[in-house]
Amino acid sequence: MAFRAVICDIGGVLEVNPATGWQERWAARLRVDLADMTEALAPTWREGSLGRVSLPEAERRVAAALGLGQTELAEFMDDMWADYVGTLNAEMTSYFGALRPRLRTGILSNSFVGARERENAAYGFEDLCDVVVYSHEEGMEKPDPRFYRIVASRLGVRPDEAIFLDDRETCVAGARAVGMTAVLFGSTRQAIADLEHHLAGSAG
Repeated sequence: MAFRAVICDIGGVLEVNPATGWQERWAARLRVDLADMTEALAPTWREGSLGRVSLPEAERRVAAALGLGQTELAEFMDDMWADYVGTLNAEMTSYFGALRPRLRTGILSNSFVGARERENAAYGFEDLCDVVVYSHEEGMEKPDPRFYRIVASRLGVRPDEAIFLDDRETCVAGARAVGMTAVLFGSTRQAIADLEHHLAGSAG
């Protein structure tokens, strides 16, 4: 069977997101334990990833949990978004963008409310591929089987006609569970080689 689509994750694949230590810096600045800060913010991060709160409400909750004023809140969120967006993996993004028009292409991302606007402004992902599907807009995330089926449906393909690329084993396993061929991202060179191997096999 010939593949008709390639679906790609964002963080750790199209974006490079090394640990920046921003949360440790803020814990030290606020003189709180990092584990306590992480626990206090976890419900907000979870609700935001599933779109159950707006970005202003998420920010209000962060400020309340940490006792931040408006200036500190703006600085905190700027650091969070800088870490979240990272830097562009130019080689991977160029390869992914060049798959069109011979293949349908889509992005499937576990995200946080506000991510579409920031990532599109930074990297133009909406122009890079045919479909961009974010968890905060759908109210579900990988490895929920429904999430993979949504992106396949919007691309107009069956799951077994798509190859999925992600840097997390649980997300790769989720794609395979719905019938997709999946590649675990370890490095850009390896990921491209693995994708090409599958695409060449399907064409042969």
